[in-house]
Amino acid sequence: MRWDSLFDDLESQLERELTAEELDLAVEEERLRLGRLGVRDRVAVLAGLGRRLRVDVGDQAFDIRLGVIGRDWVAGELAAPHRTQCILPLPAIESLVLSLADIRASLAATPQDDDPAGSLPSRLGLPFVLRDLCRRRREVELAVRNGSIVGTIDRVGRDHVDIAVHESGLPRRDDVVTQYRLVPITTIRLIRF
Repeated sequence: MRWDSLFDDLESQLERELTAEELDLAVEEERLRLGRLGVRDRVAVLAGLGRRLRVDVGDQAFDIRLGVIGRDWVAGELAAPHRTQCILPLPAIESLVLSLADIRASLAATPQDDDPAGSLPSRLGLPFVLRDLCRRRREVELAVRNGSIVGTIDRVGRDHVDIAVHESGLPRRDDVVTQYRLVPITTIRLIRF
């Protein structure tokens, strides 16, 4: 009888140690997964849910309903009073104001490496999207570090855009262009169109 109780005690100790080891392993795996999450991963989850978020960009804050997400940008719709489409470069985000539900949802993201089999938008970089706006001759407002620039994008290079600055609402014509600007893409905080 004493032996039975000794073996039962040893068996329960072994089970506790194995369970503790499994829990420690699970906690460590979760830490590693969270350590591989990037801003893009978390924003992609929120974009997939169609969430409206408050985004701090420079000294401005915007309410944006997230839509399509690209490799280094997210497209969406600005809330009132703007009600315009926008493109937000991910590196321009200084902070996102999230609810507890948004935090929990975004933490469920799976870390994504550059997946060549991903969706087409997820493989497209910001210069590609800017080239599309250039081809369409859309009037844009570029929010940059020290203000904004309104005009039409004439050319898109690897790391910059040439924009013909003109008064808002006027079609781009040489006689209405007041100046030409070369703007590094890294300085662009938000693109409204």
